[in-house]
Amino acid sequence: MARKIDFNVSAAELEKADSSPSSEGKASRHPLLALQRTMKQSSALRAVSESLDGYNEKVKHAEEIEQLLTAGQTIVDLDPHLVDASFVRDRMEATEEQNAAFREMIREHGQAVPILVRPHPGNPNRFEVAFGHRRLRAARELGIKVRAVVRNLTDDQLVIAQGQENSGRTDLTFIERARFAAQLEERKFPRETIQSALGVDKTVLSRLISIAIHIPAPLIDAIGPAPSFGRVRWQEMKELLDQGENRLRAQQVVTATSFANLSSDSRFETLYNKLRPKTVRSRKEAWSANDGTRAAYILRSGRKLSLTFDERATPRFGDFVMEKLQGLYDEYKALSDKEN
Repeated sequence: MARKIDFNVSAAELEKADSSPSSEGKASRHPLLALQRTMKQSSALRAVSESLDGYNEKVKHAEEIEQLLTAGQTIVDLDPHLVDASFVRDRMEATEEQNAAFREMIREHGQAVPILVRPHPGNPNRFEVAFGHRRLRAARELGIKVRAVVRNLTDDQLVIAQGQENSGRTDLTFIERARFAAQLEERKFPRETIQSALGVDKTVLSRLISIAIHIPAPLIDAIGPAPSFGRVRWQEMKELLDQGENRLRAQQVVTATSFANLSSDSRFETLYNKLRPKTVRSRKEAWSANDGTRAAYILRSGRKLSLTFDERATPRFGDFVMEKLQGLYDEYKALSDKEN
């Protein structure tokens, strides 16, 4: 069973953080929910706004995360250039349009939710982000401070926070989750920790890791997050890559200039269709004797030719031909040798 995120925040602190009955108190405790109510529906933010429409189903999880962020903790303003990315990547790069929309939201409404960072284990003058990569990037690009909660986190605590926060707010796509799991596995994190980070059981985790390690990383990078495609289609992609020379063919497809200009979903679909075996149309022809009897049918499919005999129209004709096959083959070989 996956375990919930826990950074030793006491029950008293959580109760204190959730004690105010006023509507104003709720807005301050749950800034992300307040943002949903007040955000203007400008064209630049429409994509972000639409992504929040389905947020109600995740309100409870988001409340827990925000309480853990704010209860008894001090929020500080940091120079975003002093904060490094997490040591393990969980999300692929967003498009420039998505980054611009998110940056504009921060510009208009400010940073409602702080990011979570830890003192950098390799440099006492820097920090490492657990989650809030997009908010950190927006602050850098806007030239403003980033609001952050600083905690001393172990590597296990950091990846659990990173995974659970993403699951609670904006679901990672299947392949992003798979790569995140595979990267943690490669870094020798216990399976229990990876399960907690992604909120999955052993069976699902094994499927995620299997697909991520069997599809070459450069191909995944070239395709991108492909939000419309889940486990079934990525499993089919993995199986296609194992056939014949499809890995070489895939490399040729993704390095084409036109491929990079497609959306991520279109890139997945294009590569999938290029690797999928071509369907060969069959042609069926009737063979009639000089007396008009339809004695056989010829079926052509690619490089195959099948001969079918109609026992009702010509009983035992098929057996007769079978008895003559060796003689027919010898005649064919003699003619072929003469032509060559």
